[in-house]
Amino acid sequence: MRVVSLRRCLAALLVAVVVWIPAVSWASGGQPWILVDTQALTLTVLSAENHVLVRFHNISIGSGGAAESHRRGDETTPRGVFHVTWVDRHSRFDTFYGLDYPSAHIARRAYVEGNISEAEFDAIMQALRHRRTPPQNTPLGGQLGIHGLGRGDPSVQQAVNWTDGCVALTNRQLRLLSRWIDVGSRVVIR
Repeated sequence: MRVVSLRRCLAALLVAVVVWIPAVSWASGGQPWILVDTQALTLTVLSAENHVLVRFHNISIGSGGAAESHRRGDETTPRGVFHVTWVDRHSRFDTFYGLDYPSAHIARRAYVEGNISEAEFDAIMQALRHRRTPPQNTPLGGQLGIHGLGRGDPSVQQAVNWTDGCVALTNRQLRLLSRWIDVGSRVVIR
């Protein structure tokens, strides 16, 4: 018989509860937020009142599609609620808006399923409590965000989902998006 720790049982309960708790934005003062629709391949910027400010079509996601659980190397784009925690304006993909992936919900599920250790779970949760980027070197992967093509071929964006799990726009779209996105912006990927 396998002995399951009390902590793992509590984490399982929290996963069940989190499904019913609405996401709260880090951004205050009615900041715009981002909705990525992985089926329609659109990225929409919405006001705090949920009015569409701009919608970008023909975005790219991971070549493995979208998934509830992302694992290092599977090239899927994870679904969930995230926040921008860092920006690299000198990325090879033009500007890179890094997300606080894995989220608390994803980390709890991975811990309960035995995909990450207790130490990895604790480190992720502590980073999220302090609004920092969680560890990026766990089995859940990392370095996920929103970026442009950089010097890549724009025709690729028209033809195929090509990223390792990120959300990609054309460089022009990314420059337009930059007026609404920054550290703290909420990003919902569904």
